[in-house]
Amino acid sequence: MGISTLPPIHPGEILRELYLEPLEMSPYALAKKLNVPRTRIERIVAQKTGITSDTALRLARFFKTSPEFWMNLQNSFELKTEAQVLKDELARIPEYEAAA
Repeated sequence: MGISTLPPIHPGEILRELYLEPLEMSPYALAKKLNVPRTRIERIVAQKTGITSDTALRLARFFKTSPEFWMNLQNSFELKTEAQVLKDELARIPEYEAAA
């Protein structure tokens, strides 16, 4: 079972476009509500850093989502990004099917 061929989407893009922009909320305002440093949210929204479990828990509480939602966005981004980097090397690894 392979990784989706859709391009990787950084969770900061989702946070910015689907949450902050519709609410007309700045990263600074969100950071204050989450009780985290302003730079943490700014760096996530700028796609310079990822979402940690701490941040996922805080975002889930504030936006009434689940922490898994945020962590799955982060994990998907990391897997797709790394798969692109390792594409040629992964292609050289044989596949093995276990007997059913």
